[in-house]
Amino acid sequence: MDISSAPILSIVMFLPLVGAVIIGCLNPEAKDNARWVALWTTAVTFLVSLPIWFNFDDTTAGFQFVEGRSWLGVFEFKLGVDGISMMFVLLTTFLLPLCVISAWVVIQDRVKEFMIAFLVLETLMIGVFCALDLVLFYIFFEGGLIPMFLIIGVWGGPNRVYATFKFFLYTLLGSVLMLLALMAMYWYAGTTDIPTLMTTKFPADMQWWLWFAFLASFAVKLPMWPVHTWLPDAHVEAPTAGSVILAAILLKMGGYGLLRFSVPMFPLASESLAPFIFVLSIFAIIYTSLVALAQTDLKKLIAYSSVAHMGFVTMGIFTFSAEGVQGAIFQMVSHGIVSAGLFLSVGVLYDRMHTHEISVFGGLVNRMPIYAAIFMVFTMANVGLPGTSGFIGEFLTLLASFKVNTWVAFLATSGVIWSAVYALWVYRRVIFGELVKPALKTIQDLSYREIAILAPLVVLTILLGIYPAPVLDVAAVSVKKLVASYEASVGPANASVAP
Repeated sequence: MDISSAPILSIVMFLPLVGAVIIGCLNPEAKDNARWVALWTTAVTFLVSLPIWFNFDDTTAGFQFVEGRSWLGVFEFKLGVDGISMMFVLLTTFLLPLCVISAWVVIQDRVKEFMIAFLVLETLMIGVFCALDLVLFYIFFEGGLIPMFLIIGVWGGPNRVYATFKFFLYTLLGSVLMLLALMAMYWYAGTTDIPTLMTTKFPADMQWWLWFAFLASFAVKLPMWPVHTWLPDAHVEAPTAGSVILAAILLKMGGYGLLRFSVPMFPLASESLAPFIFVLSIFAIIYTSLVALAQTDLKKLIAYSSVAHMGFVTMGIFTFSAEGVQGAIFQMVSHGIVSAGLFLSVGVLYDRMHTHEISVFGGLVNRMPIYAAIFMVFTMANVGLPGTSGFIGEFLTLLASFKVNTWVAFLATSGVIWSAVYALWVYRRVIFGELVKPALKTIQDLSYREIAILAPLVVLTILLGIYPAPVLDVAAVSVKKLVASYEASVGPANASVAP
Protein backbone atom coordinates (compact mmCIF):
# COMPACT_ATOMS: atom_id res chain seq x y z
CA MET A 1 0.00 0.00 0.00
CA ASP A 2 1.49 3.33 -1.10
CA ILE A 3 1.04 6.03 1.53
CA SER A 4 3.70 8.42 0.26
CA SER A 5 1.11 11.04 -0.68
CA ALA A 6 -1.07 10.62 2.42
CA PRO A 7 -0.44 12.68 5.58
CA ILE A 8 0.05 9.45 7.53
CA LEU A 9 2.05 11.03 10.36
CA SER A 10 -0.58 13.69 10.98
CA ILE A 11 -3.29 11.03 10.99
CA VAL A 12 -1.40 8.86 13.49
CA MET A 13 -0.58 11.86 15.67
CA PHE A 14 -4.04 13.43 15.82
CA LEU A 15 -6.21 10.28 15.98
CA PRO A 16 -5.77 10.04 19.78
CA LEU A 17 -6.78 13.70 20.05
CA VAL A 18 -9.99 12.92 18.15
CA GLY A 19 -10.68 10.11 20.60
CA ALA A 20 -10.06 12.49 23.51
CA VAL A 21 -12.63 14.94 22.09
CA ILE A 22 -15.19 12.14 21.71
CA ILE A 23 -14.65 11.02 25.31
CA GLY A 24 -14.98 14.64 26.41
CA CYS A 25 -18.48 14.70 24.94
CA LEU A 26 -19.59 11.59 26.83
CA ASN A 27 -21.58 11.51 30.04
CA PRO A 28 -19.14 11.46 33.01
CA GLU A 29 -21.07 8.51 34.45
CA ALA A 30 -20.55 6.40 31.32
CA LYS A 31 -17.24 4.92 32.49
CA ASP A 32 -17.35 1.86 30.23
CA ASN A 33 -18.03 4.02 27.19
CA ALA A 34 -14.94 6.12 27.93
CA ARG A 35 -12.85 2.95 28.31
CA TRP A 36 -14.09 1.47 25.04
CA VAL A 37 -13.56 4.70 23.09
CA ALA A 38 -10.01 4.96 24.46
CA LEU A 39 -9.27 1.33 23.63
CA TRP A 40 -10.62 1.54 20.10
CA THR A 41 -8.83 4.84 19.50
CA THR A 42 -5.44 3.53 20.62
CA ALA A 43 -5.94 0.23 18.78
CA VAL A 44 -6.86 1.99 15.52
CA THR A 45 -3.93 4.38 15.96
CA PHE A 46 -1.58 1.39 16.24
CA LEU A 47 -3.07 -0.25 13.14
CA VAL A 48 -2.82 3.00 11.17
CA SER A 49 0.83 3.38 12.23
CA LEU A 50 1.78 -0.06 10.83
CA PRO A 51 1.88 1.16 7.19
CA ILE A 52 4.70 3.49 8.27
CA TRP A 53 6.71 0.36 9.10
CA PHE A 54 5.73 -1.57 5.96
CA ASN A 55 6.36 1.36 3.59
CA PHE A 56 9.55 2.57 5.24
CA ASP A 57 12.58 2.47 2.95
CA ASP A 58 15.51 1.30 5.10
CA THR A 59 17.99 1.89 2.27
CA THR A 60 17.85 5.68 2.55
CA ALA A 61 19.00 7.86 5.44
CA GLY A 62 16.76 10.84 4.73
CA PHE A 63 13.50 11.73 6.43
CA GLN A 64 10.45 10.01 4.99
CA PHE A 65 6.69 10.71 4.95
CA VAL A 66 7.59 14.39 5.25
CA GLU A 67 4.72 16.86 5.69
CA GLY A 68 5.12 20.63 5.80
CA ARG A 69 2.62 23.42 6.37
CA SER A 70 3.05 27.09 7.16
CA TRP A 71 2.65 27.70 10.89
CA LEU A 72 2.65 30.96 12.86
CA GLY A 73 4.00 32.80 9.83
CA VAL A 74 7.70 32.27 10.61
CA PHE A 75 7.78 28.60 11.56
CA GLU A 76 6.63 25.45 9.79
CA PHE A 77 4.49 22.56 11.01
CA LYS A 78 6.85 19.95 9.63
CA LEU A 79 6.74 16.22 10.33
CA GLY A 80 8.89 13.30 9.20
CA VAL A 81 10.61 10.15 10.43
CA ASP A 82 13.91 8.42 9.76
CA GLY A 83 15.31 5.09 10.89
CA ILE A 84 16.02 6.44 14.37
CA SER A 85 12.64 8.00 15.17
CA MET A 86 10.31 5.58 13.38
CA MET A 87 10.85 2.80 15.93
CA PHE A 88 9.81 5.05 18.81
CA VAL A 89 6.60 6.06 17.04
CA LEU A 90 5.65 2.39 16.69
CA LEU A 91 6.68 1.63 20.28
CA THR A 92 4.36 4.41 21.48
CA THR A 93 1.35 3.31 19.47
CA PHE A 94 1.95 -0.33 20.44
CA LEU A 95 2.05 0.27 24.20
CA LEU A 96 -0.92 2.63 24.57
CA PRO A 97 -3.66 -0.01 24.00
CA LEU A 98 -1.97 -2.22 26.60
CA CYS A 99 -1.99 0.67 29.07
CA VAL A 100 -5.69 1.28 28.51
CA ILE A 101 -6.48 -2.40 29.11
CA SER A 102 -4.28 -2.47 32.23
CA ALA A 103 -6.25 0.45 33.70
CA TRP A 104 -9.62 -1.09 32.79
CA VAL A 105 -10.63 -2.25 36.26
CA VAL A 106 -7.96 -0.41 38.27
CA ILE A 107 -9.06 3.17 37.57
CA GLN A 108 -12.59 3.73 38.91
CA ASP A 109 -12.53 7.45 39.72
CA ARG A 110 -12.67 10.10 37.00
CA VAL A 111 -12.31 7.46 34.29
CA LYS A 112 -13.27 9.91 31.57
CA GLU A 113 -10.56 12.41 32.55
CA PHE A 114 -7.96 9.63 32.92
CA MET A 115 -8.54 8.37 29.38
CA ILE A 116 -8.49 11.90 27.97
CA ALA A 117 -5.13 12.54 29.67
CA PHE A 118 -3.67 9.36 28.18
CA LEU A 119 -4.88 10.10 24.66
CA VAL A 120 -3.56 13.67 24.76
CA LEU A 121 -0.26 12.31 26.06
CA GLU A 122 -0.08 9.87 23.14
CA THR A 123 -0.48 12.72 20.64
CA LEU A 124 2.29 14.71 22.32
CA MET A 125 4.67 11.73 22.50
CA ILE A 126 4.21 10.87 18.83
CA GLY A 127 4.72 14.54 18.01
CA VAL A 128 8.13 14.54 19.73
CA PHE A 129 9.42 11.74 17.50
CA CYS A 130 7.90 13.16 14.31
CA ALA A 131 8.65 16.89 14.67
CA LEU A 132 11.10 18.35 12.15
CA ASP A 133 10.80 21.91 13.43
CA LEU A 134 12.66 22.94 16.57
CA VAL A 135 9.80 25.02 18.01
CA LEU A 136 7.33 22.22 17.28
CA PHE A 137 9.63 19.71 18.96
CA TYR A 138 9.91 21.93 22.03
CA ILE A 139 6.15 22.32 22.34
CA PHE A 140 5.56 18.56 22.13
CA PHE A 141 8.57 17.76 24.34
CA GLU A 142 7.45 20.02 27.17
CA GLY A 143 3.72 19.59 26.56
CA GLY A 144 3.92 15.94 27.56
CA LEU A 145 4.76 17.12 31.07
CA ILE A 146 1.19 18.36 31.64
CA PRO A 147 -0.85 15.15 31.15
CA MET A 148 1.77 13.08 32.98
CA PHE A 149 1.68 15.61 35.84
CA LEU A 150 -2.09 15.08 36.03
CA ILE A 151 -1.90 11.28 35.73
CA ILE A 152 0.48 11.04 38.69
CA GLY A 153 -1.02 13.91 40.68
CA VAL A 154 -4.68 12.86 40.43
CA TRP A 155 -4.56 9.06 40.22
CA GLY A 156 -1.27 8.42 42.04
CA GLY A 157 -0.43 7.14 45.52
CA PRO A 158 -0.45 8.83 48.94
CA ASN A 159 2.64 11.01 48.27
CA ARG A 160 1.62 11.91 44.73
CA VAL A 161 1.70 15.69 45.27
CA TYR A 162 5.35 15.63 46.37
CA ALA A 163 6.31 13.32 43.48
CA THR A 164 4.51 15.40 40.83
CA PHE A 165 5.98 18.71 41.94
CA LYS A 166 9.47 17.21 42.08
CA PHE A 167 8.95 15.79 38.57
CA PHE A 168 7.60 19.15 37.34
CA LEU A 169 10.34 21.34 38.83
CA TYR A 170 13.21 19.14 37.66
CA THR A 171 11.86 19.08 34.11
CA LEU A 172 10.95 22.76 34.05
CA LEU A 173 14.47 23.91 34.98
CA GLY A 174 16.03 21.98 32.12
CA SER A 175 13.38 23.13 29.65
CA VAL A 176 14.05 26.80 30.37
CA LEU A 177 17.71 26.38 29.41
CA MET A 178 16.75 24.50 26.25
CA LEU A 179 14.37 27.33 25.31
CA LEU A 180 17.22 29.86 25.56
CA ALA A 181 19.39 27.61 23.37
CA LEU A 182 16.56 27.29 20.87
CA MET A 183 16.31 31.07 20.52
CA ALA A 184 20.09 31.41 20.13
CA MET A 185 20.08 28.81 17.34
CA TYR A 186 17.25 30.64 15.54
CA TRP A 187 19.06 33.97 15.75
CA TYR A 188 22.27 32.43 14.39
CA ALA A 189 20.88 30.16 11.65
CA GLY A 190 17.70 32.09 10.78
CA THR A 191 15.62 28.92 10.79
CA THR A 192 14.14 26.32 13.12
CA ASP A 193 14.09 23.58 10.48
CA ILE A 194 15.78 20.55 12.10
CA PRO A 195 17.28 19.02 8.89
CA THR A 196 18.79 22.42 8.07
CA LEU A 197 20.14 22.89 11.60
CA MET A 198 21.74 19.43 11.44
CA THR A 199 23.99 20.72 8.62
CA THR A 200 24.61 24.18 10.14
CA LYS A 201 28.17 24.76 11.37
CA PHE A 202 27.79 26.47 14.73
CA PRO A 203 30.96 28.12 16.14
CA ALA A 204 32.92 25.90 18.53
CA ASP A 205 32.50 28.18 21.56
CA MET A 206 28.77 28.52 20.87
CA GLN A 207 28.43 24.74 20.59
CA TRP A 208 29.57 24.30 24.20
CA TRP A 209 26.82 26.52 25.59
CA LEU A 210 24.15 25.03 23.33
CA TRP A 211 25.29 21.50 24.20
CA PHE A 212 25.02 22.09 27.94
CA ALA A 213 21.64 23.82 27.57
CA PHE A 214 20.17 20.88 25.65
CA LEU A 215 21.82 18.39 28.00
CA ALA A 216 20.11 20.09 30.96
CA SER A 217 16.74 19.08 29.54
CA PHE A 218 17.67 15.71 28.08
CA ALA A 219 19.59 14.60 31.18
CA VAL A 220 16.56 15.18 33.41
CA LYS A 221 14.20 13.43 31.02
CA LEU A 222 16.50 10.44 30.43
CA PRO A 223 17.31 10.61 33.44
CA MET A 224 21.07 10.73 33.96
CA TRP A 225 22.87 10.61 37.27
CA PRO A 226 22.74 12.84 39.38
CA VAL A 227 19.45 14.43 38.19
CA HIS A 228 17.62 11.10 38.42
CA THR A 229 16.14 11.42 41.91
CA TRP A 230 12.68 12.47 40.69
CA LEU A 231 12.19 9.15 38.85
CA PRO A 232 11.86 6.66 41.77
CA ASP A 233 9.37 8.93 43.55
CA ALA A 234 7.33 9.42 40.38
CA HIS A 235 7.25 5.68 39.67
CA VAL A 236 6.21 4.71 43.19
CA GLU A 237 3.30 7.16 43.20
CA ALA A 238 2.17 6.76 39.58
CA PRO A 239 -0.61 4.34 38.65
CA THR A 240 0.59 1.25 36.77
CA ALA A 241 -0.28 2.61 33.32
CA GLY A 242 1.49 5.88 34.16
CA SER A 243 4.65 4.01 35.22
CA VAL A 244 4.60 2.05 31.96
CA ILE A 245 4.48 5.19 29.81
CA LEU A 246 6.97 7.03 31.99
CA ALA A 247 9.58 4.25 31.76
CA ALA A 248 8.88 2.98 28.26
CA ILE A 249 8.38 6.22 26.30
CA LEU A 250 9.05 9.44 28.21
CA LEU A 251 12.54 8.37 29.30
CA LYS A 252 13.44 7.64 25.68
CA MET A 253 12.82 11.25 24.70
CA GLY A 254 16.08 12.21 26.41
CA GLY A 255 18.10 9.64 24.48
CA TYR A 256 16.32 10.57 21.26
CA GLY A 257 17.16 14.23 21.88
CA LEU A 258 20.87 13.41 22.24
CA LEU A 259 20.78 11.55 18.92
CA ARG A 260 18.75 14.18 17.09
CA PHE A 261 20.36 17.37 18.44
CA SER A 262 23.46 17.05 20.64
CA VAL A 263 25.61 14.81 18.41
CA PRO A 264 24.72 16.02 14.88
CA MET A 265 24.31 19.75 15.68
CA PHE A 266 27.10 20.20 18.23
CA PRO A 267 29.75 17.62 17.18
CA LEU A 268 32.79 19.56 18.45
CA ALA A 269 31.31 20.01 21.91
CA SER A 270 30.13 16.38 21.90
CA GLU A 271 33.63 15.13 21.18
CA SER A 272 35.24 17.32 23.85
CA LEU A 273 32.68 16.40 26.50
CA ALA A 274 32.38 12.69 25.73
CA PRO A 275 34.65 11.78 28.71
CA PHE A 276 32.28 13.75 30.96
CA ILE A 277 29.34 11.68 29.66
CA PHE A 278 31.31 8.46 30.18
CA VAL A 279 31.89 9.36 33.83
CA LEU A 280 28.19 10.11 34.38
CA SER A 281 27.24 6.89 32.56
CA ILE A 282 29.55 4.77 34.75
CA PHE A 283 28.13 6.38 37.89
CA ALA A 284 24.60 5.70 36.62
CA ILE A 285 25.35 2.05 35.84
CA ILE A 286 27.21 1.15 39.04
CA TYR A 287 25.83 3.51 41.68
CA THR A 288 22.14 3.09 40.84
CA SER A 289 22.57 -0.68 40.60
CA LEU A 290 23.92 -0.69 44.15
CA VAL A 291 21.09 1.60 45.27
CA ALA A 292 18.58 -0.77 43.64
CA LEU A 293 20.03 -3.60 45.70
CA ALA A 294 19.08 -1.74 48.89
CA GLN A 295 15.46 -1.05 47.93
CA THR A 296 12.47 -2.51 49.76
CA ASP A 297 9.91 -1.33 47.19
CA LEU A 298 9.52 -3.19 43.89
CA LYS A 299 8.71 -0.08 41.88
CA LYS A 300 11.70 1.82 43.25
CA LEU A 301 13.99 -1.08 42.44
CA ILE A 302 12.80 -1.15 38.80
CA ALA A 303 13.07 2.65 38.61
CA TYR A 304 16.71 2.59 39.71
CA SER A 305 17.42 -0.23 37.27
CA SER A 306 16.00 2.01 34.52
CA VAL A 307 18.55 4.70 35.38
CA ALA A 308 21.31 2.09 35.15
CA HIS A 309 20.09 0.90 31.74
CA MET A 310 19.93 4.47 30.44
CA GLY A 311 23.60 4.71 31.42
CA PHE A 312 24.34 2.17 28.68
CA VAL A 313 22.37 4.36 26.25
CA THR A 314 24.40 7.51 26.91
CA MET A 315 27.65 5.53 26.90
CA GLY A 316 26.80 3.99 23.52
CA ILE A 317 25.78 7.27 21.92
CA PHE A 318 29.00 9.06 22.88
CA THR A 319 31.27 6.37 21.48
CA PHE A 320 30.33 7.98 18.13
CA SER A 321 30.48 4.59 16.42
CA ALA A 322 27.88 2.68 14.44
CA GLU A 323 27.91 -0.18 16.96
CA GLY A 324 27.50 2.15 19.93
CA VAL A 325 24.66 4.20 18.46
CA GLN A 326 22.90 1.08 17.17
CA GLY A 327 23.27 -0.48 20.61
CA ALA A 328 21.86 2.65 22.27
CA ILE A 329 18.82 2.69 19.99
CA PHE A 330 18.22 -1.03 20.48
CA GLN A 331 18.66 -0.66 24.24
CA MET A 332 15.99 2.06 24.32
CA VAL A 333 13.53 -0.02 22.30
CA SER A 334 14.25 -3.13 24.36
CA HIS A 335 13.99 -1.25 27.64
CA GLY A 336 10.68 0.19 26.49
CA ILE A 337 9.31 -3.34 26.12
CA VAL A 338 10.97 -4.92 29.17
CA SER A 339 10.28 -2.06 31.60
CA ALA A 340 6.65 -2.01 30.46
CA GLY A 341 6.45 -5.73 31.24
CA LEU A 342 8.08 -5.30 34.64
CA PHE A 343 5.82 -2.46 35.74
CA LEU A 344 2.73 -4.27 34.48
CA SER A 345 3.87 -7.34 36.44
CA VAL A 346 4.25 -5.26 39.59
CA GLY A 347 0.82 -3.78 38.88
CA VAL A 348 -0.65 -7.30 38.92
CA LEU A 349 0.62 -7.80 42.48
CA TYR A 350 -0.49 -4.33 43.54
CA ASP A 351 -4.03 -4.98 42.32
CA ARG A 352 -4.18 -8.04 44.58
CA MET A 353 -2.22 -6.89 47.65
CA HIS A 354 -2.28 -3.07 47.36
CA THR A 355 1.42 -2.75 48.14
CA HIS A 356 4.79 -2.77 46.35
CA GLU A 357 6.79 -3.83 49.42
CA ILE A 358 9.06 -6.79 48.65
CA SER A 359 8.78 -8.15 52.21
CA VAL A 360 5.04 -8.74 51.77
CA PHE A 361 5.58 -11.37 49.09
CA GLY A 362 7.25 -14.77 48.88
CA GLY A 363 6.49 -18.20 47.47
CA LEU A 364 4.23 -16.88 44.70
CA VAL A 365 5.28 -19.68 42.37
CA ASN A 366 3.07 -22.00 44.45
CA ARG A 367 -0.05 -19.98 43.68
CA MET A 368 0.89 -18.08 40.50
CA PRO A 369 3.00 -20.31 38.21
CA ILE A 370 2.05 -18.46 35.00
CA TYR A 371 2.91 -15.15 36.62
CA ALA A 372 6.22 -16.56 37.87
CA ALA A 373 7.19 -17.68 34.34
CA ILE A 374 6.32 -14.34 32.74
CA PHE A 375 8.02 -12.32 35.46
CA MET A 376 11.12 -14.49 35.00
CA VAL A 377 11.31 -13.62 31.29
CA PHE A 378 11.24 -9.89 32.03
CA THR A 379 13.71 -10.26 34.90
CA MET A 380 16.19 -12.15 32.72
CA ALA A 381 15.80 -9.57 29.94
CA ASN A 382 16.43 -6.82 32.48
CA VAL A 383 19.66 -8.58 33.47
CA GLY A 384 20.70 -8.88 29.81
CA LEU A 385 20.54 -12.66 29.43
CA PRO A 386 21.54 -13.86 25.91
CA GLY A 387 18.42 -14.83 24.01
CA THR A 388 16.46 -11.85 25.32
CA SER A 389 16.26 -8.35 23.86
CA GLY A 390 18.15 -6.90 26.83
CA PHE A 391 21.36 -8.61 25.75
CA ILE A 392 21.70 -7.10 22.26
CA GLY A 393 21.80 -3.45 23.25
CA GLU A 394 24.13 -3.94 26.20
CA PHE A 395 26.52 -6.10 24.15
CA LEU A 396 26.75 -3.56 21.30
CA THR A 397 27.33 -0.60 23.62
CA LEU A 398 29.97 -2.49 25.61
CA LEU A 399 31.67 -3.58 22.37
CA ALA A 400 31.78 0.02 21.14
CA SER A 401 33.00 1.39 24.48
CA PHE A 402 35.79 -1.23 24.60
CA LYS A 403 37.17 0.20 21.36
CA VAL A 404 37.13 3.71 22.85
CA ASN A 405 38.31 3.08 26.42
CA THR A 406 38.87 -0.29 28.06
CA TRP A 407 38.36 1.12 31.57
CA VAL A 408 34.94 2.47 30.64
CA ALA A 409 34.00 -0.92 29.22
CA PHE A 410 35.36 -2.75 32.28
CA LEU A 411 33.46 -0.60 34.77
CA ALA A 412 30.25 -0.74 32.72
CA THR A 413 30.52 -4.53 32.55
CA SER A 414 30.72 -4.68 36.34
CA GLY A 415 27.34 -2.95 36.32
CA VAL A 416 25.92 -5.90 34.41
CA ILE A 417 27.00 -8.15 37.28
CA TRP A 418 25.36 -5.90 39.87
CA SER A 419 22.14 -5.85 37.85
CA ALA A 420 22.10 -9.65 37.97
CA VAL A 421 22.59 -9.52 41.73
CA TYR A 422 19.62 -7.28 42.51
CA ALA A 423 17.35 -8.81 39.86
CA LEU A 424 17.91 -12.40 41.00
CA TRP A 425 17.72 -11.35 44.65
CA VAL A 426 14.30 -9.75 44.23
CA TYR A 427 13.03 -12.61 42.06
CA ARG A 428 13.99 -15.13 44.73
CA ARG A 429 12.35 -13.04 47.48
CA VAL A 430 9.07 -12.57 45.61
CA ILE A 431 8.64 -15.80 43.67
CA PHE A 432 10.46 -18.60 45.48
CA GLY A 433 10.45 -19.79 49.06
CA GLU A 434 7.60 -21.07 51.18
CA LEU A 435 4.14 -19.58 51.00
CA VAL A 436 3.91 -18.62 54.67
CA LYS A 437 2.02 -15.33 54.64
CA PRO A 438 -1.74 -15.96 55.16
CA ALA A 439 -2.81 -13.23 52.72
CA LEU A 440 -0.95 -14.95 49.86
CA LYS A 441 -2.58 -18.36 50.32
CA THR A 442 -5.68 -17.25 48.40
CA ILE A 443 -3.97 -15.08 45.78
CA GLN A 444 -5.07 -15.84 42.21
CA ASP A 445 -2.90 -16.33 39.13
CA LEU A 446 -3.13 -14.12 36.05
CA SER A 447 -6.54 -13.50 34.54
CA TYR A 448 -7.14 -13.75 30.79
CA ARG A 449 -7.07 -9.94 30.57
CA GLU A 450 -3.67 -9.79 32.26
CA ILE A 451 -2.27 -12.57 30.07
CA ALA A 452 -3.49 -10.69 26.98
CA ILE A 453 -1.57 -7.61 28.15
CA LEU A 454 1.70 -9.37 29.05
CA ALA A 455 1.87 -12.02 26.29
CA PRO A 456 2.75 -9.60 23.41
CA LEU A 457 5.56 -8.12 25.52
CA VAL A 458 6.95 -11.59 26.31
CA VAL A 459 6.88 -12.53 22.62
CA LEU A 460 8.70 -9.33 21.58
CA THR A 461 11.28 -9.70 24.36
CA ILE A 462 12.26 -13.17 23.15
CA LEU A 463 11.80 -12.48 19.43
CA LEU A 464 14.06 -9.40 19.40
CA GLY A 465 16.61 -11.28 21.50
CA ILE A 466 16.83 -14.04 18.90
CA TYR A 467 16.23 -11.93 15.78
CA PRO A 468 17.16 -8.25 16.33
CA ALA A 469 17.24 -7.39 12.62
CA PRO A 470 13.83 -5.61 12.53
CA VAL A 471 15.24 -2.84 14.73
CA LEU A 472 18.89 -2.87 13.65
CA ASP A 473 18.21 -2.95 9.89
CA VAL A 474 15.71 -0.07 10.02
CA ALA A 475 18.13 2.20 11.89
CA ALA A 476 21.36 1.11 10.15
CA VAL A 477 21.51 3.63 7.29
CA SER A 478 20.40 6.58 9.44
CA VAL A 479 23.01 5.65 12.06
CA LYS A 480 25.76 5.43 9.42
CA LYS A 481 24.78 8.88 8.17
CA LEU A 482 24.85 10.28 11.72
CA VAL A 483 28.31 8.82 12.40
CA ALA A 484 29.66 9.94 9.01
CA SER A 485 28.33 13.47 9.56
CA TYR A 486 29.95 13.60 12.99
CA GLU A 487 33.31 12.38 11.65
CA ALA A 488 33.17 14.86 8.79
CA SER A 489 32.61 17.73 11.23
CA VAL A 490 35.18 16.67 13.82
CA GLY A 491 37.91 15.52 11.40
CA PRO A 492 38.82 18.97 9.94
CA ALA A 493 38.78 20.52 13.44
CA ASN A 494 41.22 17.88 14.73
CA ALA A 495 43.43 18.31 11.67
CA SER A 496 43.61 22.09 12.22
CA VAL A 497 44.84 21.76 15.81
CA ALA A 498 47.22 18.83 15.16
CA PRO A 499 50.29 20.97 14.32
